[in-house]
Amino acid sequence: MTITRTLLLVASVLCSGLMAGLFAAFAYSVMPGLRRADDRTLVVAMQRINVAIMNPVFLALFVGGLVLAVAAWWMLRSDRLGPWMLAAAILTLVGVVVTVVANVPLNDRLASAGLVDPAGARAAFESSWVAWNLVRTALHTAAFAVVVLGLVVTREG
Repeated sequence: MTITRTLLLVASVLCSGLMAGLFAAFAYSVMPGLRRADDRTLVVAMQRINVAIMNPVFLALFVGGLVLAVAAWWMLRSDRLGPWMLAAAILTLVGVVVTVVANVPLNDRLASAGLVDPAGARAAFESSWVAWNLVRTALHTAAFAVVVLGLVVTREG
């Protein structure tokens, strides 16, 4: 295995796993914790999280994960690992689309809601955001699993 191939696969696995883990952490800890909080606390916490998460590390992993998945597929398209990387790239792409089309607009609406009506802002945000987060968590987790499984099945790793 060439060093470029190895580095690309390692980077793809890392980005995929880190994104799956981030979204899963919201699903099994952050949002269940905030569900127990009052309306104002949930709204303020999510508004601050949504500002803080827009940082170079998140953006590099989020965009980089998709770029790396596509690059890995392109490099390995004629290899036994190619179909696995294609599946991972497609799952990652759909996860990114869900984030951009569903979660980000909900985040933007929550930000613009301010704190005038925390109960209304929460009602318009929480259940939809949690549901879409579960969808993207499943997609990114499946992408991670596909890459790892592909490496095991094809004996690359």
